Amino acid sequence: MPQYLISFNAEWVPDLTEEQILDSARSIDPVIDEAVAAGVWVFGGGLDDKTAVFSVDPNGGKPIFTDGPYVETKERFGGFSVVDVADDEQARYWAAKIAVGCGWPMQVQQLGTPPDLS
Repeated sequence: MPQYLISFNAEWVPDLTEEQILDSARSIDPVIDEAVAAGVWVFGGGLDDKTAVFSVDPNGGKPIFTDGPYVETKERFGGFSVVDVADDEQARYWAAKIAVGCGWPMQVQQLGTPPDLS
């Protein structure tokens, strides 16, 4: 079955107090539990905006590291879930449940199929 990335940018999250953020996290727990029970949950999580962020440029085979995301980036990735479902319809179903549970928009995209390396 294909896997889908259900994600959001940090800018899509409304200004919330710390308690509201914790309430949102608690409200999404039953959705995650339901996805686990349904056998579709792969992995997910939010990103910690208080930790180091860095970028790496391959620069002709010699990696160059810089602090922070690319300067021209206007949006910052906020968090994600990966579900393993049969089709777009099921991906939409789980994305809707996650968006309602969190209280902010989500974006859905099917992940590419990894090549068979055997």
